Amino acid sequence: MKTIKNTYLILALLAAGNLCLTACEDTLAENPDSYYTRKDFFVDAAHAEMAVTGIYNMLYVLYKDIDGQNTAASDDIIFPSGGASTDNGRRDMGHYTLFTSNKSLETLWNGKYEQLNRANYCIQNIESMKGYSQNEELQKLVSEAKFLRAQAAFDLVRYWGDVPFKTHYSDSYEDAYMPRTGREEIYDQIVQDLDDAKEILSWADASSSPEKVTQGAVRALLMRVLLTRAGYSLQMDGKLARPDDALRKEYFESVIDEWEAFEENGYHGFYEGGYEALFKGFSEGVLNSRESLFEVAFCYPYGGGWGCGIGPKVAAPNVAVGEASKYMGRGNAYYLAVPEWRGFYECATAETTDEKGKAVTEEIPVDQRRDVTICTYQYTWDDALMNHVKKEDTRGRNWYPGKWRREWIPSGNTKDLNSTDINYCMLRYADVVLMAAEAYNETGNTGKAWELLGKVRERAGATQVKTLAAYREVQPNLYDLPYFNSGSAQDDFRTALYWERGLELAFEGQRKYDLIRWGILAEALQLFGKDTAANSGSSKLYLAPDNFVPGKHELLPIPLDEMQVNHMLGGINNPGY
Repeated sequence: MKTIKNTYLILALLAAGNLCLTACEDTLAENPDSYYTRKDFFVDAAHAEMAVTGIYNMLYVLYKDIDGQNTAASDDIIFPSGGASTDNGRRDMGHYTLFTSNKSLETLWNGKYEQLNRANYCIQNIESMKGYSQNEELQKLVSEAKFLRAQAAFDLVRYWGDVPFKTHYSDSYEDAYMPRTGREEIYDQIVQDLDDAKEILSWADASSSPEKVTQGAVRALLMRVLLTRAGYSLQMDGKLARPDDALRKEYFESVIDEWEAFEENGYHGFYEGGYEALFKGFSEGVLNSRESLFEVAFCYPYGGGWGCGIGPKVAAPNVAVGEASKYMGRGNAYYLAVPEWRGFYECATAETTDEKGKAVTEEIPVDQRRDVTICTYQYTWDDALMNHVKKEDTRGRNWYPGKWRREWIPSGNTKDLNSTDINYCMLRYADVVLMAAEAYNETGNTGKAWELLGKVRERAGATQVKTLAAYREVQPNLYDLPYFNSGSAQDDFRTALYWERGLELAFEGQRKYDLIRWGILAEALQLFGKDTAANSGSSKLYLAPDNFVPGKHELLPIPLDEMQVNHMLGGINNPGY
């Protein structure tokens, strides 16, 4: 299973040893800790590939939990489990109670700079190799490295705003510390890197692995970058701001250009098995390059938290250590779903009778995404049965992200109680379609926007709609939103898109950043925290709405350690910290 994944993780270990790059301030000041010198290492394509694989390896390090889950677990759909308990880690990040000394924050900062600096190191040295300008293999490796550099830089901007940034590797101590670079300058470099990469890399085909960068992944990330750049972000004065209308129009038109390239190529599309099969496939280890544009690879013994840290709760099997692999393992369920979202998916009603013959009305999901996205049960362990037992929760206080599950991993394939082989899909085709729909709407072609939104709904089995009134008619439980209320055709579509991106992409790491770029994160948290069942018990579980401070929490703070050692930051952290 996943032979490419195994190969790349093995190479990553070798590359990590040869490149051994650490935190921001350290990596910029030290040579790679290895018996290889750069002169001796970058001698052929095989060694260059090993070096680039060392950049991929940083995605494994970061996305096993912190980057893929912790940073995004604080929106109107997901929140950390554990209530008001503090941990100086994921809970404090998700509840908006983090301090600059937060350990997950520090790990994230250091990891992103290590990814960035590995990419700089590879690009600089591979481009200097003899015969580079005539060697397509080396040029493709540099293009992969540019994608990975762009991805790291994009996250640095989304998480922290204006940050120290450079595009070359250096080993001088004097060059280790840098002042902030304006985010627009960083965005220019991100776009340039992605434009360069898409000119070199090939489109995927049926034989491609989504664990390796292809042209579709590059264009999809570029679309995401452009939409984010066109939206709101928190500035150093503590205010949300976005570019002027003319610049925004340019960005939206560029998104449409990328979408048209997808249409022209024609390979990427929706997974033919349907929505549930798509996500079961992730848990089963299926590599699907049609809808899945780019995945972060995990493979035992270097597993991740998908289906374990994020997924339904599964009690550890109470069996001898040698027998544990026969069972599901443990699902720690570090995150919970805001339960009201389950009621937003389109359903039909059917009249049935209960065990006493009494007539009851049953809701049957029309939208296939509902029962995939939100899981309403957990698995307890029964010593008498010597097996797991499914336990439903009717209240909604313990409902889980359901897209990755222990129970969907093939039976007898538990390799570790606390991690899984499930990949994280960073970019997928459905998101590309919705990004294109947004760009069309923002440039005035709202009819085309509804058409594309309809394609996403069609795959899910939901009713096709072309107006906001029709959208709300088939989903009557949707809340009245305190934003996008001008009554214009564009605002009507923005309302539908607000819901549709949540229904389609919940828990996949984009929702918080959608709400920030739309300028409504604070309002969305208040809307969903007001009457949620998650807070209906004796203690509140969903704490982000109470703790979020507008003009502060749209960005993370720079870690304390970096503030103390990098004198060129002038002792000034992000607003509010």
